[in-house]
Amino acid sequence: MTLRTPIQTRSKLPDVGTTIFTVIGQLSAEHNAINLSQGAPNFDCDPALVAGVHRAMQAGHNQYASMTGLTPLKERIADKIASLYGTQYDPASEVLVTASASEGLYSAISGLVHPGDEVIYFEPSFDSYAPIVRLQGATPIAIKLTVPDFAVNWDEVRAAITSRTRMIIVNTPHNPSGQVFSADDLEQLAAITRNTDIIILSDEVYEHVVFDDVPHHGMATLPGLAERSVIVSSFGKTYHVTGWRVGYCVAPAQLMDEICKIHQFLMFSADTPMQYAFAEHMADPQTWLSLASFYQRKRDLLVNLLADSPFRLLPSAGSFFLLADYSHFSDERDSELVKRLIVDYGVATIPLSAFYTDGTDNKLIRLSFAKDEATLRAGAQALCRVKPR
Repeated sequence: MTLRTPIQTRSKLPDVGTTIFTVIGQLSAEHNAINLSQGAPNFDCDPALVAGVHRAMQAGHNQYASMTGLTPLKERIADKIASLYGTQYDPASEVLVTASASEGLYSAISGLVHPGDEVIYFEPSFDSYAPIVRLQGATPIAIKLTVPDFAVNWDEVRAAITSRTRMIIVNTPHNPSGQVFSADDLEQLAAITRNTDIIILSDEVYEHVVFDDVPHHGMATLPGLAERSVIVSSFGKTYHVTGWRVGYCVAPAQLMDEICKIHQFLMFSADTPMQYAFAEHMADPQTWLSLASFYQRKRDLLVNLLADSPFRLLPSAGSFFLLADYSHFSDERDSELVKRLIVDYGVATIPLSAFYTDGTDNKLIRLSFAKDEATLRAGAQALCRVKPR
């Protein structure tokens, strides 16, 4: 029995309710479906990382950390970025350890976007961007990536910029398409924002998962973008511990000051023992340098296993994901196909339409290969049995 309240509520997000992700999760549980849907690993992290957390707890590091994060961890983050991308951030004033990358995104948007502002972002997109913008009294402006290459049309971006444009949100490597920014994309973005007050919020949680020996073209690789960018990343994605909810962001000090004002009232500080463990673990650069080849093997395995499936796979240049096209054998809506895959074949995927605010249906589904080999083999076997409708 639910408790009734006499309070009349007025929702800030009246159109946000049960999402397709919840529907898929519930249906998958009912049918014990193989999970190729969730962008989270189903395998363990390095035992040394768990041991590091244990040592930190036993050593008494169980109270609040400093608001912006432990100094040794922030120094490791700054050193990593400098060595990989060439931009030096001051650990004292330009690095913030957050309680997840999601909290970093929220703090950045809330701290830097004001009522009446406009924020450009690209769809399909991670589902939190537009709601966070709306919560600030600002207007999200969606620009659709081209299909099937999922590239940015920079002429459309130029046309969308107005005097109210405060921020452009980018995501590379991209969830859900698996595509990445090129050096030319960075030059185009730099040219568009030069001599403006537009902030770039760059979601780079998959920064270390870029394939085929291609470098990650993040905002810190170009000085003209680094000086106006907030870059958000994730320890959870890098170290297979998404449930630990620790991330970080970097930005010029003037921007970081405003982000910290929000962060201190949301979380104050991220989990302390995890920060100690990450600082210790980051002493070895191979803990992130080996990640691309690790996930590329998983990508290639799933691609090979699906060679005889009815799906046409789009290339994945980075992230945990690849897209599968079914338009040649079915005219079902992607959300209906996904439900049929769960009920009839016992495998869970995600419809691409879930990543569009208007439900655009390109007859594509998203597969996650952040899974152990047994799960990838079982999931692929199920998808190879799919019959056209």
